[in-house]
Amino acid sequence: MTIWFLMRAIDHPALNTPVPNGKLLLAREPFSLEDERQLILEYQRDTIVSKNSGGGATYAKIAAARKLKIPVVMVQRPQIPDVEQVADV
Repeated sequence: MTIWFLMRAIDHPALNTPVPNGKLLLAREPFSLEDERQLILEYQRDTIVSKNSGGGATYAKIAAARKLKIPVVMVQRPQIPDVEQVADV
């Protein structure tokens, strides 16, 4: 069985970055619910893998997956180190 990935990024990966088998789309959010639904249907995706970016700008793909009843795998954000933080320099 071959796994094929539909990947989306804002910028092209650095040279020599390994990219899995599939298609890389370069685009910047926000994306509408209908745009995400159409993308999922056009490429016949059966699972969404998404990082938890902590914002709502990319939520439309999650909502589209729910409407289409396909599973979503959410990748957790890394733990933020417990260090002193300041608002400005």
